[in-house]
Amino acid sequence: MTHRERLEKCLSGDSLDRVPVALWRHSPVDDQTPDGLAASTLHFQRSYDFDLVKVTPASSFSVKDWGVKDEWRGATEGTRDYTRMVINFPEDWERLPVIDPGKIHLAAMLACLNLLVKEVGPDTPVLQTVFNPLSVAKHLAGNAKLLVHMRQYPDAVHAGLKTITESIRLFIEAAAKKGIAGIFYAVQHAQFGLLSESEYQIFGQEYDLQVLEQAKDLWLNLLHMHGSDIMFDLLASYPVQMINWHDRETSPSLAEGQSRFPGVVCGGLERVQTMVLGTPETVTLQASQAIESSGGRRFMLGTGCVLPITAPHGNIVAARQSVEQP
Repeated sequence: MTHRERLEKCLSGDSLDRVPVALWRHSPVDDQTPDGLAASTLHFQRSYDFDLVKVTPASSFSVKDWGVKDEWRGATEGTRDYTRMVINFPEDWERLPVIDPGKIHLAAMLACLNLLVKEVGPDTPVLQTVFNPLSVAKHLAGNAKLLVHMRQYPDAVHAGLKTITESIRLFIEAAAKKGIAGIFYAVQHAQFGLLSESEYQIFGQEYDLQVLEQAKDLWLNLLHMHGSDIMFDLLASYPVQMINWHDRETSPSLAEGQSRFPGVVCGGLERVQTMVLGTPETVTLQASQAIESSGGRRFMLGTGCVLPITAPHGNIVAARQSVEQP
């Protein structure tokens, strides 16, 4: 089977030649230009031959056209630190303009997608990372200020979220024209340690569904539920084909999640203790456990979140080889 055929059958719950597998990671420094990010992503894919290519730009790609700044300081996840936010006062939310995807930084992301889709070809799905409106709002204001403004100045934040949502929808429309298979939709605030479920429904879900409506014609949308103590059932109702969460670090377990979501679940590998600090043998064992618990159907092997850039080559190889039939 090609990668696309395998994932299509996985979505249908059909029997497969093997379980699909995909890992993704940041590309610090390289992620600052379209050519650099494309080259790094292609090198990673050609090294390990995963079943999909998840494009992982710096999170700031979606907010730099609003004036946000960041810099690389060596984080092991490959993420950059924000050095300038643009939301300082409640009224700043109402001043945000809608960002056209032809602006400098979004256009650079689209140029990267153009390169990637052409290089990997039609048999390997490409997923573009899209941060949900509430996550983008966090990148504009900082999380502490965002939460304060949500509770003290909700109307102002809603005005900003409407602008952000429209900007994201325009970007997805443009990205779809580049030939992506779907979006990797990152949700970061659906955690009980941050918000109540009713708060998330008001400030998160309302806008999430508008964004996902724009992506409805794409065939492989993957929802990432970030963090711990997640609102799993609320997000599992979203119209997506796959979901991914930190299943080795927070509930529900992989098997429990699979029973509560009709599509494909992705996970099974603990990204630090196993993929970074473990050995190929522990990676293989954990992968085997995940395949067994899922029954090998409606399942893609992966980590609960981004793979740290310190993960050893041998452990990544072990994850990729663990799905091959003996």
